Amino acid sequence: MTAPFTPQLPITVRTFSQRLSSTPRGARLARHLALNQLHTWGIPDDSDPAHAVAVIVAELAANAVTHGRVPGRDFELRLSLVTGSVRIEVTDTRAEQRPPAPGAVPTPDPLDEDGRGLVLVDALADRWEVLERESPGKTVRAEVDLPRWRALVRRAADR
Repeated sequence: MTAPFTPQLPITVRTFSQRLSSTPRGARLARHLALNQLHTWGIPDDSDPAHAVAVIVAELAANAVTHGRVPGRDFELRLSLVTGSVRIEVTDTRAEQRPPAPGAVPTPDPLDEDGRGLVLVDALADRWEVLERESPGKTVRAEVDLPRWRALVRRAADR
């Protein structure tokens, strides 16, 4: 005799991961997907954390496409809702193009046309770092704190 089927409660997934083409279109899609995921998690679109995450994802994805691109290889966007913050990870497959460490990002000349992406990440992220991967490549990880974390968790549990 077999045991009766016991229905399982739905599992709330608090991680989002997507591989995207290493193209400008893939970078734009990363930003849109990140905002959609934040909305799904109950983080208001017009909140400061949502704006910060959108800019950070846009800049890290643009860097992955511009500096970390290896022909025929994608980059990966991963978002995690961890205790008190949103964690953003963008992984590319080019190991030799390593960005400067947090706190060592050079300030671009006011007339320079590029070089502001990591300055924005450094300003908007509460924490960020560059991680090596076992296979070729690197991951840039940033976290944005959520000031009303407990209320967000309660709302997500009520859904």
